[in-house]
Amino acid sequence: MVPVLRRSGVVSIDTAEGDYGQDVGLKCKVLPLWAAQDVLGHRLNLSKKEYATLWRRLEAVMGPGWAHRDGSVTPAGLIGMRTGRGAATDRLPLLLVLEARESGRLRLCGGAVDTRRGRAAATVARLLGCSAAAGERVLERLEDQGLVLRVRLRTGSGLSNRSRLVVPAVAAAHGRTVAADDALQDGAEALEPGFSDPDVTAGPGEAPGTDTDPQVSGVPVADATVVADSDVAAALHTDHPPVVSRSGSDELSGGFSVEGRGVDGRRPDRACVREDQAVDRETGAAGTGSSVAEGGPLRGEQPKESPVDEWAAQRAAGAGAGGRPKAAVWETAQQQRRVGLPADLRLRVALGPVSWLWERLSGWQQDQVEAAAKAELMRLTDVGVASEGAPRLLADRLTDRLRETGGEALVTTPYGWLIRRGLPQRQTCSHRKCDDGVRLDTGEECENCGNVIHLRRALRARTCAEVDRELPGLTDGERQCVLEERLREHAAVEAEDFVWRRERAREQQARRDAARAAAAEWAEAERAAVAAADTVRQALLCEGCGQPRAGGLCETYGYRRRTETLIAEAGLVAAAWAADLTDAAAVAAVRAAVRACLEAAIRMAQDDFLRAADPDGLAENPDATESALAFTALHTLEQSLPEYHSSALDQLGRTPEADAEARRAYKTEQGRRWYRHNPHGADAVTVATKAAHTARERAAEYLLAARLKQLREQAAARTEQATAAPWTERSPPAWWTATPPGR
Repeated sequence: MVPVLRRSGVVSIDTAEGDYGQDVGLKCKVLPLWAAQDVLGHRLNLSKKEYATLWRRLEAVMGPGWAHRDGSVTPAGLIGMRTGRGAATDRLPLLLVLEARESGRLRLCGGAVDTRRGRAAATVARLLGCSAAAGERVLERLEDQGLVLRVRLRTGSGLSNRSRLVVPAVAAAHGRTVAADDALQDGAEALEPGFSDPDVTAGPGEAPGTDTDPQVSGVPVADATVVADSDVAAALHTDHPPVVSRSGSDELSGGFSVEGRGVDGRRPDRACVREDQAVDRETGAAGTGSSVAEGGPLRGEQPKESPVDEWAAQRAAGAGAGGRPKAAVWETAQQQRRVGLPADLRLRVALGPVSWLWERLSGWQQDQVEAAAKAELMRLTDVGVASEGAPRLLADRLTDRLRETGGEALVTTPYGWLIRRGLPQRQTCSHRKCDDGVRLDTGEECENCGNVIHLRRALRARTCAEVDRELPGLTDGERQCVLEERLREHAAVEAEDFVWRRERAREQQARRDAARAAAAEWAEAERAAVAAADTVRQALLCEGCGQPRAGGLCETYGYRRRTETLIAEAGLVAAAWAADLTDAAAVAAVRAAVRACLEAAIRMAQDDFLRAADPDGLAENPDATESALAFTALHTLEQSLPEYHSSALDQLGRTPEADAEARRAYKTEQGRRWYRHNPHGADAVTVATKAAHTARERAAEYLLAARLKQLREQAAARTEQATAAPWTERSPPAWWTATPPGR
């Protein structure tokens, strides 16, 4: 329990140590109570007697009971022994005893409430911050335990009146009792009939049985918001059968169930008064009659609109014209206001010092303040404040601002004060972590603010010295005037310089934005040009087979061209070590031998593929077959080329140049100062051998790169001298024309 209280940020707990360093007690400090001691007008700013009274009340209500060292025993409170699910929730409503009268009666909430639950349940729900249904369940549990009673006041007619909530323990403490027959245990009491009803008639609250449907539709008697209590709403009116329900509006009549006169109070006309007049089915009867007949159809006519629809239309029109339904909307909006702080623990800690101001806000204002508090917590986290310490820091800021104001009682506009003065950060310098001269991340004084103060003091001292030197004969008043004038001039110059620097920064930012926009536009144009070029390239025919939209080269001929390139590269790598580079014939012979060897390997791989593939599938799609054969050739070359490269490095590593490089590296490693005492030792020989091997590999790689460069230059020179035949006119190699067996 102690770690949970410490993490909540609401209670500060210190341990008391014994003689041997063991924990012998706890010192708990409720931080909201402690912070409210110096706040004028705060609800928690109580005197010592008030604290003692509050403590005794809490003991009597929810204290678990304990034994003191002097032998005295404090018994458990009314709900102190309550455990299990909902125990903590059931304890909170009993705090209403703080406002209970001597008779035990509790003050219920005002305004519009949920009539299905009752005002007592609504009071408990508002205290807990939950729905009326949940409040009613809590109230029922308290009633089952005998902790509270819902009492009905009796009227002279014997009908039940509004309900009241009573705490019997408070009444008993003041020597009063609550009548048991006044307590309502299970909803409204059943009405006692005053007469003995015959079997064929309907009893109280019961519609008489009938075999025919009612001829007139029933309408609501009153708005639901004006019913006193759901438990007794049915007992406040005489029971009537639904067949004779009136079809007029409450606004036109006096609300009596047997009314038959018009709105002017005149006597009703004879029954046939409207039957003697012409009737227009579109506009209704032209004559006037009773309030029931006005606007309604005659006998035998079909009604154009039911009375219920007319009543609903009248209510909608009244709402649009600023009638009473708008008040219901306002009451609903007011019910959305939360009495307690937000459920988020971080916000509860941060807004704890201004809980009284929070209660004075409307629902919309509470949402705005909650959003502003979340944004401020996020800003504190961004400037380097730990996430778990940001709520406490914001609470300290609000406490300091309240102390500057003089307490919550002097705040006349809570919303404006919280948004514009309480929550925002006030930077007294240019540092982003400065708040009223204090660093947010370290809690120490802001060094930048100290520098600003130091510079201002130095400026004032320098100006004073200049005034004394230039005008030595001035009096104190004249000297002060001159000093203030020069300081104002300096402040004006600084302000002008600040404006100039700000304008310059804006111009630079505008130039950067323009350059960034130009770069983005250029990049977009480049992407568009590349996309257009790619579109044009994709529309080109294949150079080898003429396939349309092949991007200049189809898949098959692309594989074949890459294969030819790898064959030429393998020939150059082999000629780099096997032939005299100055003898063109020797180089050509080596390249021809390599080509023949690789073509033989390609044919073997293609034959293996053709034997493994399905002949019918190959015959059905010859283009795919050609592409697969070309890819097989390319794959064979990609596996063979590393072997040629490795062989070339191995052969070039045995050349005199590589041997000389290896010997130099070996001697250099042996001659190092840490091997001079024993250059032929095991360690020295091992390191020297490794260095010689590395030098030999580097020499071989260099020789291979140099010889390949020389061979490529010679091949390029011969290509420029000879006119190359077009790609389509060249005779293809034998491995290009491989065909499946049996074709």
